[in-house]
Amino acid sequence: MVGDTKVIKVAVVQAAPVLFDKALTIKKACRLIREAGAKGSKVVLLPEAFIPAYPKGFTFGMVVGSRSDAGRSLWKKYWDNSIEISSREVETLGKAAKEAGVYLGIGVIERDGDYSRGTLYCSLLYFAPDGKLMGKHRKLKPTGAERLIWGEGDGSTMPVFSTDVGKIGGLICWENYMPLARMAMYGKGVEIYFAPTADSRETWQSTMRHIACEGRCFVLGCNQFFTKEMYPSDLETFEELSDQPDVMCRGGSVIVSPFGEVMAGPLYDEEGILYADLDLSEIIRGKVDFDAVGHYARPDIFQLHVNSKPQPPVTYGFKENA
Repeated sequence: MVGDTKVIKVAVVQAAPVLFDKALTIKKACRLIREAGAKGSKVVLLPEAFIPAYPKGFTFGMVVGSRSDAGRSLWKKYWDNSIEISSREVETLGKAAKEAGVYLGIGVIERDGDYSRGTLYCSLLYFAPDGKLMGKHRKLKPTGAERLIWGEGDGSTMPVFSTDVGKIGGLICWENYMPLARMAMYGKGVEIYFAPTADSRETWQSTMRHIACEGRCFVLGCNQFFTKEMYPSDLETFEELSDQPDVMCRGGSVIVSPFGEVMAGPLYDEEGILYADLDLSEIIRGKVDFDAVGHYARPDIFQLHVNSKPQPPVTYGFKENA
């Protein structure tokens, strides 16, 4: 797609899930995906951890040296409302992408169905316009207290997909502060860079613009807008939210050009969908003076090695004696 003069419409959806309810959240997600597709969008992005929630404000009963029964029960509810890749929920999302005719990126909390089934991952799922799941990215390094409830991904789920609308890939939230992770994306030629997040601070806008300039790519930054009253009051340890602000996450979704120019947003303090028309030829025009993995690289001094092999916790095999 690089070098072609082609304009595509994209959509960034800023919305709240139906917190801790995957069935109703998926229903809402499908409605929003269809709405964006009906407006002519070819690419649609929804926020980090949209299904079933980014559980801001909760400790899950964990402090150094102890865990509480109520916190374990809350985590079990979170686990129950997370999704597995081989599930009807994923098929439903794919159907919505197909009906809308879009490439879809959506943040989910993924339940591991391969090993113990006891670990959750903050993942980004990618769907094609035919409804098929193209692949996923698991967050490499959960941030702060996220490490108590989510596992770490590995280098086997860092895809960039070549599509008829450009090369699509991305990183989740503060992974975007990892220089080498960004470089891995640039090395795969990412053109439409997904950056779902839970960070609504002003400094995040600088990050989105920096990545666009550094990668000479279009950046789709996507966040939730949700309030404290959206949490179900019957959640275990609900009282923990008493000192939290009424607006838990302001949003700040944005679309940025390869020159770091804001094309849409940032959107704050409400739900909404941002739209922008991307002229993909801007990517090449931007690289005349900067190409992080081309003429501006110094591989004689700096090189990045990416381990893209899966890292299973247990392997089985048989080796005959010599």
